[in-house]
Amino acid sequence: MRSRLTLLMAAVVLAGCTTGGATPGTSAAATPGTSPASPAGSAAESPAGSAAESPAGSPAGSGAASFPADSTLGQIQAKGELTCGVKFDVIAFGFRNPTSGEVEGFDADLCREIAAALGVEPKFVEAISANRIPFLLEDRVDLVISTMTRNEERLQQIDFSKIYYLAGQRILVKSDSDYQSIDDLVAAGVPVCSGQGSTSEANLREAGVTEDNLVLFGTYTEAAAALVDGRCDAVSTDDSILFGLAAQNEGLEVRGERFTEEPLGIGIKKGKEDLVEFVNDVLEAMAEDGRWAALYDKHIKPYTGEEAPEPPLDM
Repeated sequence: MRSRLTLLMAAVVLAGCTTGGATPGTSAAATPGTSPASPAGSAAESPAGSAAESPAGSPAGSGAASFPADSTLGQIQAKGELTCGVKFDVIAFGFRNPTSGEVEGFDADLCREIAAALGVEPKFVEAISANRIPFLLEDRVDLVISTMTRNEERLQQIDFSKIYYLAGQRILVKSDSDYQSIDDLVAAGVPVCSGQGSTSEANLREAGVTEDNLVLFGTYTEAAAALVDGRCDAVSTDDSILFGLAAQNEGLEVRGERFTEEPLGIGIKKGKEDLVEFVNDVLEAMAEDGRWAALYDKHIKPYTGEEAPEPPLDM
């Protein structure tokens, strides 16, 4: 693994620029040549058969390793792009900039880093909470990097990378609200908004929010709008998402202690062990050479005000 990490660290540069976005529900492919992830002579520009002619792990033209054509990694290199399902409405993690149309955030830049290590272009597809696992099972995406909690239930359906970020569930309320915690909301019996198909939805039920008071939406942008216009008294999900919503909506603030731990992982379809190993190697390299901390400082610290922690990277 050490030799592979060394190779990855030499091959990957910090993805400081972004790729093109798309309207929600469609994919957004990067414009060739606009990202440092795809230098001239990269594996993405090589003939499709070249990967099969080189032994796995041998240097490709861009410094990226090339892989057998019948492997998952070889197939991604042959098509010249890595398709990642990310959120398009979560500032700091996955957000389609309405001005530039580009997909930004920590999750989006993780996709760029992994694509760069493979010598291919990143491509983005909007993946909301409810469709993340179906997109993997249907091979509509190669990876899901979409603030997705890795838990035992999901591990029965898909594989995950190592944990790349540790979040926790809290509440978002109006600044003049009297509610300080999830316990306050449950005791008052008021409506609480969250994302449909998310771990947060299940956590709220466990915390005591009744079905009548659980208001679910496809995106967290919709949930925040419902809080602003009074359809619910709070939004509850990972604080990694809530900080971004607070930044987007004046008069909203994150409150309370974390009442869950949400280890975020990169989702991968079962049977693609080579891709799991490769993604884990990239994450480890990023943790070791400081790129993980740099992405934290760029995307997350502006909203939390907290210094970069040690990357969790369990397993």
